[in-house]
Amino acid sequence: MTIIAAADGSALGNPGPAGWAWYVDDSCWRAGGWPHGTNNQGELMAVLDLFRSTAHVPHEELLILCDSQYVINCITKWMPGWKRKGWRKADGKPVLNVDLLKDIDQAIVGRKYKFEWVKGHAGHDLNEAADERARAVATAYQQGVAPRSGPGFPGAQELSQAEAQAQPVPAGAAAGQASKGAAATAPPRLERIVRPHSEPTLFGESGIFGQPDLFSELDDDASTQEVSAEETVLALERELLRPDVRADIGRIGVLLHPDFAEIGSSGRFWTRDAMMMALEEDPGEPTDLELLSADRLSENTILLNYRSLAHTGSALRSSVWMLERGQWRLRFHQGTLEK
Repeated sequence: MTIIAAADGSALGNPGPAGWAWYVDDSCWRAGGWPHGTNNQGELMAVLDLFRSTAHVPHEELLILCDSQYVINCITKWMPGWKRKGWRKADGKPVLNVDLLKDIDQAIVGRKYKFEWVKGHAGHDLNEAADERARAVATAYQQGVAPRSGPGFPGAQELSQAEAQAQPVPAGAAAGQASKGAAATAPPRLERIVRPHSEPTLFGESGIFGQPDLFSELDDDASTQEVSAEETVLALERELLRPDVRADIGRIGVLLHPDFAEIGSSGRFWTRDAMMMALEEDPGEPTDLELLSADRLSENTILLNYRSLAHTGSALRSSVWMLERGQWRLRFHQGTLEK
């Protein structure tokens, strides 16, 4: 028998109130979350909890439906190499979400499992059910109400609702959310992102930038001021041009629209998955951004035109950003080198 389950995560503001969920059917699902976390932490925790919740039936194969290429690649492709390098990436930098990944690495020992990628928000019944429950938990934390944890997996160790919600809490989260039980793994502290007026940025020819971090936090002095959609999108564009962000495939996956495409300066057509893989290995060089225009094409669409300035030269660039479920995500990018 094969257990077919969808696993998904959600973060409002990313990072922000976060939730995770796995779903088999209406009588077999589980969810949890934190007051503050990222989408990728939610995606990873959903998979980890699914393995733990089915640990009493290790002979059953798991087919895990997941809309996160980041999670699938972490578990099926990258973890062995990261372990050999002391949980560091090819560039020597520490792997993100390493505590969750280490726990997953232990949980999958001796298990039979297979991942299948499904497109998110595309009407897939199981994926939609997991997404709905993960988002409901994130919303509950945002509103300060008790989230639903679900019935769990039949035969698994019974947990109280309080225990079910005691999931890994990033450092600095509200007191009283200590981890315990089946979810005693704390993700690394989330560093606050400050938006400078001029950051080193650039789209390298290897691609442009980077399932589901989005809005940078504003400076304290500006936190009470209303920020326009154009300013928000410009800040996200600057963030995407930073090499450290471009090397973070988790963050990249959040900022790029699921249907993202780019036409590079050489004429090559890049898909979202191809771009994410290329940037993991080569995030490009630092670059400055000179804004030319920011035009509202519709209520949910903004076009940025700008000049990128780097050591290797300058280029004229255009980016189309789309607002989807309250998040601005990059839908299309094109660049042309200046002679």
